[in-house]
Amino acid sequence: VFLPDYDTLAAMSAFAAPLVAAIPSARRGLRAASARGSGATPRRLAAVAPSLPVAVTADFAPETDLELSDLTAISPLDGRYGAKVQILRACFSEYALVRARVIVEIRWLQKLASIPEITEVPPLSAGANQFLEDFLSNFSPADAAEVKAVERTTNHDVKAVEYVIKDRLAAHPELAGILEFVHFACTSEDINNLSHALMLRSGVAAVVPFMDEVVDKVADIARVEAATPMMSRTHGQPASPTTLGKEFANVAYRLARQRSQIDKVPLYGKMAGAVGNYNAHMSAYPDVDWQRTAEEFVTSLGLTFQPYVTQIEPHDYMAELFGCVSRFNTIVLDLDRDLWSYISIGYFKQRTVAGEVGSSTMPHKVNPIDFENSEGNLGMANAMFSHLSAKLPVSRWQRDLTDSTVLRSMGTGFGYSLIAYQSTLKGLSKLETNAGAMAADLDGNWEVLAEPIQTVMRRHNIEKPYEKLKELTRGRRVDREGMREFVSTLEIPEDSKARLMDLTPATYIGNAVEQANDILAQIKAIK
Repeated sequence: VFLPDYDTLAAMSAFAAPLVAAIPSARRGLRAASARGSGATPRRLAAVAPSLPVAVTADFAPETDLELSDLTAISPLDGRYGAKVQILRACFSEYALVRARVIVEIRWLQKLASIPEITEVPPLSAGANQFLEDFLSNFSPADAAEVKAVERTTNHDVKAVEYVIKDRLAAHPELAGILEFVHFACTSEDINNLSHALMLRSGVAAVVPFMDEVVDKVADIARVEAATPMMSRTHGQPASPTTLGKEFANVAYRLARQRSQIDKVPLYGKMAGAVGNYNAHMSAYPDVDWQRTAEEFVTSLGLTFQPYVTQIEPHDYMAELFGCVSRFNTIVLDLDRDLWSYISIGYFKQRTVAGEVGSSTMPHKVNPIDFENSEGNLGMANAMFSHLSAKLPVSRWQRDLTDSTVLRSMGTGFGYSLIAYQSTLKGLSKLETNAGAMAADLDGNWEVLAEPIQTVMRRHNIEKPYEKLKELTRGRRVDREGMREFVSTLEIPEDSKARLMDLTPATYIGNAVEQANDILAQIKAIK
């Protein structure tokens, strides 16, 4: 039975006072029910404590025996959105961490066997190496569960990995003779930092295809809508026209640039012992060049060697990586909000999906829920990445343990990002451009031609062109005839006057079409 601790509630605000006062009688009621042997299982407090205040006896009371499932998971990443992020379970779950640790431990043992000076670990036979490879390739969640069972005794996760590996290797006669070289000269962080780097490499590889799909989709819309004229808005007010395609090209280029930065962040690793000086290594084998050995080992895992460390790899590269993903996310969020706004003013329609409901009370609604979902999840992702980036590079002296618990959540930011990318892609797939609404908006704002008219007047040295257009247009609606009448009075060359007379808000778009059509070449240049 879940009963709040009396002392804890007593320390809470006055809001908890009715609940605090009711706890003694609730406990008496529970004891009485037990003494009567009624056979009732008091899973809900209200069922056995009818005298409690309404706030306590409400239907929604705690249940303590729920099995973990999509419905009972606390995090929506494992519950509501589990299917959307399933690909990340093999990258960032507890199983993934245990498996990565096992890989690092086995590879380190194989590295030790290749060092001539370590005569106690002779080169491994083909059979011994195959045994180790089979162990790694067949490692499963059931094996990881065995590690967790050992951890309940050791209260140390990495040591539990070591013990399970030793237990497995003891079954092979050759490997049984070198069991004490499992985890040789290692601190836990030697294993952990490499494991986290491997997990990040795997996780990033799983997420970036979705990022690329977002970039490609936005760039594709840019080209399709390259010539669709649209009103710009600066400060929320009508401004010089553009094209829909050019505005999508802006976003595509920004996204592509941030996406390219992710590939440039090296994933670092170290294998330098308790404080980064190879103290234990050199005490046992002083003739081995341990720093060179460590570099060879780290790079053999496909990682970049970090030569200067304390007990921990400093995690600076993680902050860099999370920063890149956060900036990409921020640009997607910016797109989400813009599209939400354009939908609200009718620039886009949304394709309806049979069976979907927009509002529980307003049947007509087709809400921009995909972009809203994306925006919310991007906020969650960036909040996590922000904390990771600020916290991980900071460690007291040669290390403290605060990074350990935080690193267990590094997959969370990627999970929320992945949900958001899928939502944005879904929203983009449902958009229908309402070119008619855009054209009507342009036709209702002829005053935006004040800019080109006053600029041409400047070219021909007409006195106070800006001021004259300001008097004509600022805060006022001017239609086609009004603008043409003004142009007709200008003392400028006829060819210039003719160009201005032919100009409309829909044609005053500069080189927007060319820029939109060039987006793929520009993105390719970034890569």
